[in-house]
Amino acid sequence: MSFVIIILKIVVALSILNVWLVQQNKPTKWRGGAAKTIKEEFKVYGLPDWSCYLIGALKVLLAIGLLLSVWFTNIEKEMSIGLALLLTSSVLMHIKIKDPLYKSFPATLFLIMCLLIIYL
Repeated sequence: MSFVIIILKIVVALSILNVWLVQQNKPTKWRGGAAKTIKEEFKVYGLPDWSCYLIGALKVLLAIGLLLSVWFTNIEKEMSIGLALLLTSSVLMHIKIKDPLYKSFPATLFLIMCLLIIYL
């Protein structure tokens, strides 16, 4: 089972790092509303500019922590819970602006993966 948890950690962490560090200024079909960047997406959600930086920093730090938890398993629950809370918020933002369900798919998938890490 530990091999599955390690894979889940790596997939979640690298995916979040990809979104926030590599794809942040690139349009994707997953962005809320008609946003083309993460900053535009936060505006669509009606959130202030500073929240994008705060959430981004938290997600990046938690994702790095989740990667580190492959070796330091004593931090895996905290990292997974933190990411699960932020991903829940992501799903709720998509619902708030009445996005089509497919746009919240990545956040929902990574949320489920975080919950599996917590409970397995």
